[in-house]
Amino acid sequence: MMIESCYERFVKCMVLPVHEPSIALQLAQVGALSASRWSERLRPLGITPGEGVVLRVISASEHASQRELADSLGVAPSRVVALVDALEARHLVARTRSPEDRRRYRLALTDDGREVLAGLFAAGAAHEADIAGSLSSDERRQLSSLLSGLVDGLGLRPGIHPEVGR
Repeated sequence: MMIESCYERFVKCMVLPVHEPSIALQLAQVGALSASRWSERLRPLGITPGEGVVLRVISASEHASQRELADSLGVAPSRVVALVDALEARHLVARTRSPEDRRRYRLALTDDGREVLAGLFAAGAAHEADIAGSLSSDERRQLSSLLSGLVDGLGLRPGIHPEVGR
């Protein structure tokens, strides 16, 4: 009986044909390409993908507190403070004291923030067409449903870009 060396086993693994790529690999390939292209699309707007999510969430719940925003995003309040500070410095978000509770800040988009948000939605539509353009509308619906199942099954927050938590 001959014992294979680690190197010989490695070589065999490298030359064996792969008949069907794994789902995880395909998701990683598409995810990496999509994330890279999405960042490039947002560059002219002057925002990152994470900042885009924050703008979108603030627009959907005007006058939410920073704490409520942190809860919606599933991130630490200190992360939200840093994100809001950056957006406020660029005049995209306004932070005002709540009249009901002076310890609390309410968040709202500025006019500039609403303009960037409109650009974000346009970029999103173009990005979707670019990434899923080779699929029929039925295939897109099916893929979306399957991916939603994965998002739910993995305990991810739907609609929240992973960059937000970084």
